[in-house]
Amino acid sequence: MKNLFFYTVVALTIASCSSVNGQKLKPSSTIEIDSDDTKDSIIFKAAHVVPTQNQYDALKNEFIAFIHFGPNTFTGMEWGNGMEDPKIFDLQHLDTDQWCKVMKDAQMKMVILTVKHHDGFVLWQSRYTDHGIMSTPFQDGKGDILRDLSASCKKYGLKLGVYLSPADLYQIEHKDGLYGNLSTYSDRVIPSPVEGRPFKNKTTFTFNVDDYNAYFLNQLFELLTEYGPIHEVWFDGAHPKRKGGQEYNYLAWKELISTLAPEAVVFGKQDIRWGGNEAGATRDTEWNVIPYSGNPLNMNSFADITGDDIGSREKLYDAKYLHYQPAEINTSIREGWFYRDEDKQKVRSADDVFDIYERSVGGNTIFLLNIPPNKEGEFSPEDVRVLEDVGQRIRDTYGTDLFADASGLKAVLDANPDTYEVLADDKKEILIETEKPVTINRLVIQEAIASHSERVEKHALDAWINGAWKEIASATNIGYKRILRFPETTSNKFRVRILESRLSPAISNISAHYYQTRPPQLDITRTLDGLVTIQPKKHEFGWKPHGEDSSGNINSGIEIRFTTDGSEPTIDSEVYDSPFIATSGEIKAAAFTNDQKGSVVSRTLGILKTNWKVINEDSWTPSHKAELAIDEDPRTFWISDAKTSPHFIDIDLGDAQTFKAFGYTPPTVTSEGMIEQGVVKISQDRKSWKEVESFKFGNLINDPTPRTHYFKEAVHTRFVRIESKTIAGGKKQAAIAELDFFE
Repeated sequence: MKNLFFYTVVALTIASCSSVNGQKLKPSSTIEIDSDDTKDSIIFKAAHVVPTQNQYDALKNEFIAFIHFGPNTFTGMEWGNGMEDPKIFDLQHLDTDQWCKVMKDAQMKMVILTVKHHDGFVLWQSRYTDHGIMSTPFQDGKGDILRDLSASCKKYGLKLGVYLSPADLYQIEHKDGLYGNLSTYSDRVIPSPVEGRPFKNKTTFTFNVDDYNAYFLNQLFELLTEYGPIHEVWFDGAHPKRKGGQEYNYLAWKELISTLAPEAVVFGKQDIRWGGNEAGATRDTEWNVIPYSGNPLNMNSFADITGDDIGSREKLYDAKYLHYQPAEINTSIREGWFYRDEDKQKVRSADDVFDIYERSVGGNTIFLLNIPPNKEGEFSPEDVRVLEDVGQRIRDTYGTDLFADASGLKAVLDANPDTYEVLADDKKEILIETEKPVTINRLVIQEAIASHSERVEKHALDAWINGAWKEIASATNIGYKRILRFPETTSNKFRVRILESRLSPAISNISAHYYQTRPPQLDITRTLDGLVTIQPKKHEFGWKPHGEDSSGNINSGIEIRFTTDGSEPTIDSEVYDSPFIATSGEIKAAAFTNDQKGSVVSRTLGILKTNWKVINEDSWTPSHKAELAIDEDPRTFWISDAKTSPHFIDIDLGDAQTFKAFGYTPPTVTSEGMIEQGVVKISQDRKSWKEVESFKFGNLINDPTPRTHYFKEAVHTRFVRIESKTIAGGKKQAAIAELDFFE
């Protein structure tokens, strides 16, 4: 009962007692829950859980880079098998300066290099293995990618981190491998001496470990002592293959890391946690005060935290320990962690990356974006273009604070994270007034988490419009940083209201910004029933989809205007607000925002396919049947097998139709089956077929866009056959993503 009495007294006197920073309990990154703690006292403790200095610095990094580079770059695999010949890493050129310049331009502050992935291949000159860069032709075996990257980081002012995979398929598969070799535990001195290669750093450790843990500790020692300051050590829980009941002695690793790299955070352990996916998806409410059933400071392994709700009050009530542990939101700019190729491996759009940036950095987390170098040892041109665009958007949007000269609480508006205002229970709102009206669509708000933890549970932003307060945005928690996004709002008076909180919150910063909305490229689609939808075009990126509408998230105040008679859309054209029925004609549309007009998109609608049927085809392959050629979805496609010839598909239009042209949409996910030359045939009885005209489409593989063939004379028929003669690239199959006939 003593704790109940203590916290009751604290709760009653919190407004009148004085202490350092106004705190009634010493802040700590980990606080134990006692058996007699009440719900109120647990929340009181949660309001005093703060990041360590290293965690706080990691949060301030905000946007960081991941580099996956190794044998997989040259094999096209995501996970190697550990038995690759090192010479397959056929690197001829390396430009880590280019990497760092691009990352700096993108506003990144740190880069983490995969110095060893699961295949066991190392990118530095390790003393303890020859399975790595030292056994490749690169720089006659003298190359060291970590060394070069470290030098480039110093040149461009970036922090450096390392990803050393605990899994090691080379050590598993090799006959003399150390992983799971059932070696006995004994006292080992780290680093193990290697003749002719002494260490400048004379620190030594003695750990009771087995062979593989000793090997791993020796590699960590090299990484943390010979490449400059290391600010993050990245571990994951991947186990492509296990052997011999191998266990990891993380507590030994932790002691070595904290001694040799005192400024480093450890990912996947007590310092930084995984966001729960590899797609760039974020939680609407991301608490960094996390409940634990055991003391996280003494844990050897950490389970992934993937639930939707991980830090609400209800979750905290069951805790034995409360621990500060921010998340990294990790994903890749390319479809996959490693580079594969330039044309088939799609790259995220700048819209998508910028949206993830705002959702993650502006959602109390760290954004970790993977950028895999290509076989030339550089970032690919498309990746560079996207990153430069994102960096420019960050600078343009967040480089100017439109509240810089505003009046209000000085400690909140001074852009100094070390100053803050503690909001009393009876006055949890902040008024901000500018000399002249400002137009904003972003608001950044931060709590003083280093001293007062994260306390805000719900907040809202109001603007003074037409003589009254109008709520323009709201969200749940804040923590290190919350970015509110909303339609353009012009006013000279704004108000932030704290609606719910854990004790009295301390607000350290509020700033206002304007993102220049870009009219998006549009896409016109139609269902089989003729329902037409006009919407921002979705960027094709199929790897680990996060499900977010990136364009819709970052752009607001957009109007779509369209015409159905083929005329150019203007600001006076009809506004698109919902799908509509259209059976024919040419639709044109454009997005408008302020005085900007986006690019015009047009689509000529073919004959409605409601009653169409495939009545015959020469062949098909599983999952790609002929019906997919007429389903009004260009993402699906029919593809024949390679055995029969010629390839054909017969369509019943439902009724006799008159048309003047036919449209062929090739598949875009494969270059197989693109029909370069063919013939159009018609029939009155589905048995005898008459050739109408031949057609020819060029450059399909390099430009797989819809093509149209216009007939010399209008064709009237119910049954149509499309038959292939020549397949692009000398291939043997025929494919159709969509088939259309135009009146």
